[in-house]
Formats: sequence, C-alpha cells, structure tokens
Amino acid sequence: MYEGQAILPAAKNMKQFEQLLDSSYQYGVFLDTHIAQLKSIYRMAGSRNKKMFLHADLVHGLKNDEYAAEYLCQEIKPFGIISTRGNVIMKAKQKGVLAIQRIFMLDTIALEKSYALLEKTQPDYIEVLPGVVPHMIREVVERAGIPVFAGGLIRTVEDVENALAAGATAVTTSNAYLFNEYKR
Repeated sequence: MYEGQAILPAAKNMKQFEQLLDSSYQYGVFLDTHIAQLKSIYRMAGSRNKKMFLHADLVHGLKNDEYAAEYLCQEIKPFGIISTRGNVIMKAKQKGVLAIQRIFMLDTIALEKSYALLEKTQPDYIEVLPGVVPHMIREVVERAGIPVFAGGLIRTVEDVENALAAGATAVTTSNAYLFNEYKR
C-alpha cells in the first residue's frame, strides 16, 4: 500500500526521472514513456528503492487494454498502475498491483459516469483531474469512499495545500518546482 508522501512527483521525461532518483522521495509516477524503456527504467528505480506508479495509458507502443495491463503486471511489475480504463484497473487488481482509476471532473455528466465506473472497478485509489477544485475533491472523497490523489494544473504550494486540506491523500505533479519546494 502507498504510505504518506504528500507529493507524488510525476516524471514526464528522463531528466525528471533522474531528478526523482536523486531525491528523497520514495514514490513517484511515470507519465510518458516508451515500451522499450520500461524494463531498464524500473530496474533503475528498484536499484534506488523507488516505488513507481505507471500511467498505463501513456506508454507509447502499448495499447491500453487488459492484455497490456497483464503484460505490465507480469513483466514490468510496477508498484501501481494508473489508467482511465476500467478493464485495465480491474486487471491490475486481479494481478495484485495497486490500481489507480484516473477520472476527469469535466462536468456533472462526466462525474456521474465516473462514479458508476468507480463502483464497478473498486480501485485502490482515484486520481482526480483537475486537482485544483477542492470542493470537488472533497465530494469525490466522501461519495466514493476511496482515497484520492489530486493531479492536473497543480502549480503552487497553495494548490497542494488546498487539495490536501480537501481530503486528497497526495498530489501528483510534474512541476519540478513543487518537487523541491513542498515538504510535509
């Protein structure tokens, strides 16, 4: 299970990944990578005792379906898988990998569809985007009863604090400034 790190640094390139490796953070997220890089990246992370979530929808060269999720769980063995796809989340859970259902709070209809999906998939965590709407984070936490990561458009320490105060377990961000500046 994930344990108490307020910021989940999200590496969107190798430079950010290298910064994460050199940081004191234990947990992080891979956002955008190529299938051919996965094994070496996870080997590097493991050698530095980093536990990395993988955004399965953003792996180039890999379709984001349950077969891809099965491959990732068996061959790459990420700490957790993030996806917008219910079948990917259910496969990750079946394989014993932490499952993070990513939802977009675009409007009421999208949010209601997300609640129905959450009932079906029962993920370990939810990642809500955008993460800068504290009253909606609070609603998702209360209604779903599943821990929430807040992500998207997080740009300031105040954004981080507002998301956490609204009930988010952690904030995912690719903003390198926040990796270094926010300490809790």
